[in-house]
Amino acid sequence: MNGVLERTLGILELLARHGEGLDLAVIADDLAIPRSAAHRLLADLTRVGYVRQVQGRGSYVLTTKLMAMGLSYLSSAGIIDVAQPLLDRLAEHSGELVRLSVIDGKRLTWVAKAQGSKQGLRYDPDMGSDARLSCSASGLAWMMTLADDAALAAVSEQGLGSPADYGPNAPRSLTALLADIQATRERGYSLTCETFTAGLNAMGAPVQIKGRAAIGVITIAGPTVRLTEEKMQELRIPLLSTADQLAAASGASPFFNSL
Repeated sequence: MNGVLERTLGILELLARHGEGLDLAVIADDLAIPRSAAHRLLADLTRVGYVRQVQGRGSYVLTTKLMAMGLSYLSSAGIIDVAQPLLDRLAEHSGELVRLSVIDGKRLTWVAKAQGSKQGLRYDPDMGSDARLSCSASGLAWMMTLADDAALAAVSEQGLGSPADYGPNAPRSLTALLADIQATRERGYSLTCETFTAGLNAMGAPVQIKGRAAIGVITIAGPTVRLTEEKMQELRIPLLSTADQLAAASGASPFFNSL
């Protein structure tokens, strides 16, 4: 039973990363599942409404049912109600993309955003994905609150982001990553320049009540031509203030109270 459950969830997670859809053979090969078994699981997921086949192509895509479930959970958990007004205000002030990621176990997942850019270059990725801890402003902002051993354990489980897959300045070793974490602690917030994505800079601050574990991270991200290091220095106080306000207001969210 566990094998069937793990394979089913694996298919959903894989399709969530490929909005254009994937063929049966690609799904089976990527997850190392026999094609006959993958076909049965996809048929079951189609029957219950979580997956559909694209007419004329035969590829499989997620329906909106899973997304609706996630949005319903975020709403009932109070995350959006508490965070959105603060994210909107910071996005308007910075003129860039502001995102909230929440910590759930060893995962750091982006769950809410506000777009401050009204024109020109815009960075606006999909929500719901997990942050790459080693090379994202979100990951560094969370790891600055952890002991080195705990931070390295989380990164080792997920793996280092390589410059080939992420930005050209992504750390290439755990030693380099530790130096980045220490610099983040000393600064009090994370600051990354083309580590997660080429042409993208970002900064982040943990959402944390003093004496307790962090419950999330707020980040500001934008194109390097606009969100320069000098601009990020100017946004330091608004970012930290927003993180503090969200930490103070987190008691109104059942989800945050459960962490």
